[in-house]
Amino acid sequence: MIDWPLAELLPHAGNMILIDQVLAFDEEQIHTRLTVRPGGLFNRADGSLPAWIGVELMAQSVAAYAGCQAREKGNPVKLGFLLGTRKFECNVEHFPVGSELTIHSLRSLEDANGMGVFECHLTGPGIHATARLNVYSPPNEGDYLVERAPS
Repeated sequence: MIDWPLAELLPHAGNMILIDQVLAFDEEQIHTRLTVRPGGLFNRADGSLPAWIGVELMAQSVAAYAGCQAREKGNPVKLGFLLGTRKFECNVEHFPVGSELTIHSLRSLEDANGMGVFECHLTGPGIHATARLNVYSPPNEGDYLVERAPS
């Protein structure tokens, strides 16, 4: 289990941090977890989470992977983008309240320009979701945060 606060690993704030904990990570992968609780930004009326939010949970796991890698090397956590996903599949329509979900993200490709591909699996009681995420962490993230005047 990793003791670093998630707010120091993810470039998210407050209610936008959806995962609860980093369980383990190494050079190639990360394992995270969360318990589905009612009252969040994306919860349905019955407190469950729609299955499509699984893509964001996987993306936050990948972001936590990048944050752990940065922290371990003494570097600041950088901004990253989810460019897209391929073949998100889930065997349920929602994740019930109280479900403990675990996410495993395995790096399958990463280049020096900041492009990466991760194979992700989300599991829980009777729940299985998979996706391949394409991500990008720009070398000069400040270029993406500055609003330019119209030309």
